[in-house]
Amino acid sequence: MGLYNVISILLLMLLQITNAASNAEEYQTYIIHMDHSHKPAYFLTHEAWHRSTLKSLSSTSPADRDDSEMLLYSYSHVMHGFSARLTPSQLSKLESSSAHVATYPESFGKMFTTYSPKFLGLRQNLGLWPAASYGQDVIMGIIDSGIWPESESFGDKGMSEVPERWKGACENGTAFTPSLCNKKLIGARSFSKGLEAAGISISKEYDYDSPRDFLGHGTHTSSTAAGNHVLSASHFGYAKGTARGVAPRAHVAMYKVLWASDSEKSAASDVLAGMDQAISDGVDIMSLSLGFDFLPYYNDIIAIGALSAIEKGIVVVCAAGNDGWAENSTYNGAPWITTVGAGTLDRSFTATLTLDNGLTVEGESYFPESVYISDKPLYYGKDNASKAICYYGALDPKEVAGKVVLCDNTMKTDVDGQMEEVRSAGAYAGIFMTDMSLLDPQDYVFPALIVPVSTGALIREYATQANTTKVKTLTFVHTNLGIKPAPQVAFFSSRGPDPITPGILKPDILAPGVDVLAAVAPNRLFIEVNNYNLASDYQLMSGTSMAAPHVAGVAALLKAVHREWSPAAIRSAIMTTAYSLDNTKTTIKDQWGGLPATPLEFGAGHINPNKAMNPGLVYDMDVQDYIEFLCGLGYTAKQMSAVIRRSQWSCRQQPTELNYPSFIAIFNGTDGSPKAKNFSRVVTNVGDGTSIYKAFLEVPSGMKIAVEPSSLTFTGKNQEQGFVLRVEIDNNAPKVAYGYLKWIDQQNHIVSSPVVVINY
Repeated sequence: MGLYNVISILLLMLLQITNAASNAEEYQTYIIHMDHSHKPAYFLTHEAWHRSTLKSLSSTSPADRDDSEMLLYSYSHVMHGFSARLTPSQLSKLESSSAHVATYPESFGKMFTTYSPKFLGLRQNLGLWPAASYGQDVIMGIIDSGIWPESESFGDKGMSEVPERWKGACENGTAFTPSLCNKKLIGARSFSKGLEAAGISISKEYDYDSPRDFLGHGTHTSSTAAGNHVLSASHFGYAKGTARGVAPRAHVAMYKVLWASDSEKSAASDVLAGMDQAISDGVDIMSLSLGFDFLPYYNDIIAIGALSAIEKGIVVVCAAGNDGWAENSTYNGAPWITTVGAGTLDRSFTATLTLDNGLTVEGESYFPESVYISDKPLYYGKDNASKAICYYGALDPKEVAGKVVLCDNTMKTDVDGQMEEVRSAGAYAGIFMTDMSLLDPQDYVFPALIVPVSTGALIREYATQANTTKVKTLTFVHTNLGIKPAPQVAFFSSRGPDPITPGILKPDILAPGVDVLAAVAPNRLFIEVNNYNLASDYQLMSGTSMAAPHVAGVAALLKAVHREWSPAAIRSAIMTTAYSLDNTKTTIKDQWGGLPATPLEFGAGHINPNKAMNPGLVYDMDVQDYIEFLCGLGYTAKQMSAVIRRSQWSCRQQPTELNYPSFIAIFNGTDGSPKAKNFSRVVTNVGDGTSIYKAFLEVPSGMKIAVEPSSLTFTGKNQEQGFVLRVEIDNNAPKVAYGYLKWIDQQNHIVSSPVVVINY
């Protein structure tokens, strides 16, 4: 008997089904991931091996077996494996093979856009979307790291013609030609002269010398310019073009200023040049998901460029930064910039675990494959403290291989380290306990779920008390909507008070910035799973860089409805209609610890686009108001000139307050008692011609708020009325206290402003 026949017989014996599938068993399609190293050498192709494997599962005689009825596809690139129609008993036998890696039950999907527009309340036939014609004819300028023009996000189906006022262009460059632009992507330029002048080369391996972005619209590299100007995209996460989902008919122009360079640097001069070009080209909205070190406005090139844009009527929206671990960490806090923090959605991605004792729990997981694990031993190192916490090098592969490993919560290592230890030891999957997961979706390189410590304690109790512990089922991955509480302030979102001007409340607004579906470069590795590189046209990403484009998109919609509104009016409408209660009807929580957040974290609240379309009143400002504000900072003539880009200006003798839509007072121990401050404001009626607004105050204990007058009467549209707000605290007030001023009229307009007091 030849070697070929001997091996064939052995393979058939290994996979022989002991009990034939009954006629009652139903067939279902599965994707079977196989370990290609188990392929016998005598099979010339993987498909031949796959067909032979399927033949061995048949209950009929070899002559009658027709594997063509079972096999759908043989995969050799996306994975090594196949898809086939199998009965439950056939699947069970196949999964017992040492060559089997994983099983993915067939699933059915539909074309997706990001979920965040729905969370924002945007509807196709109601509210802001149809009123704004989905942002039609508005031009959004994105200052970022380039674009992947082939993405479906930038297709121009249903788009209007390019506005005649548009002066921009699409340039030639590496892997980029003007023909890649269309009625959606109407401009694409890149700026690198500052980089080149500093002798820094653009990476040929990781980037393109053109508007094309190898990384997907964002880079995690740090970028620095000369002197102390430090631009770090890592403060902001990955910047993505999520504005397409919010304003689907707005035109987009990309200005590439961030680069993957040999020394990981970018030049401030290039950023400023990009902003300058965007203004020249005629954008209506400017969105930036990057920032520099905390600098006075006269040294802050984004603040300088933004003020110039504001002067031209351009709304400038910037990410607040991802330094949420610290107070006074907001970037881009100039009062003419709309500064955006990041919040969560009411959506989660989970895995479901059922133990052999019937306990079923759900945990967080972003493992990117629909894996079904069943009847696997549960391992817990109960007799060894290091093994119990899955400490580095503690797990014995002989003990954990092929098992689901439970890891205790610990301060000695983080979940990322535990996950790597479990994976490298050869475990089938891992269960990790923590009340604060800081993992990104790309960290889930093998089947893993995160459970709260309290839930993990129940699993640990079973693992330590039962004689034989087993995972009955473990399924990945499920999408859950309506999660509570939501929104929350993302743990990474930068917080106030603003480090440059603490007397201006920043951030201004909260918007979706966690697990947002974003278009990316499809040739860029996203995650490596089972030694296979996975890539996608879209990825889930988080950061204030994801939140800022949402607000930019809403600003584009408002611009389409109210062409006459100034950038300040648009920001005011967004801020005064925001909400500060989550879907449990309590104050928005902070992911850090789950306690109620304050306006120092969420600003005026979470953006509410439909309400912003009709705010009733706005707190308006123009460039002269910002000049007056700068005059009050004590800048020299040279410093003033640097910010406002002119040699002559006028200031009132007495400093004036900005007409900002929020209020913040800061007191210290040297201030007298009672500690009090007055604020002067002017509101403009943008609603019905005749209306009467009355002041309603929400005031916490230890704080007093008074408004004079307490009623505002308007007899015409665009009419202005002024008022004075006085805030006072006593000696027993907490460090941070806040309330709200709400102007409410007979049409139920609610014009809400936070009133914050910091007591050092």
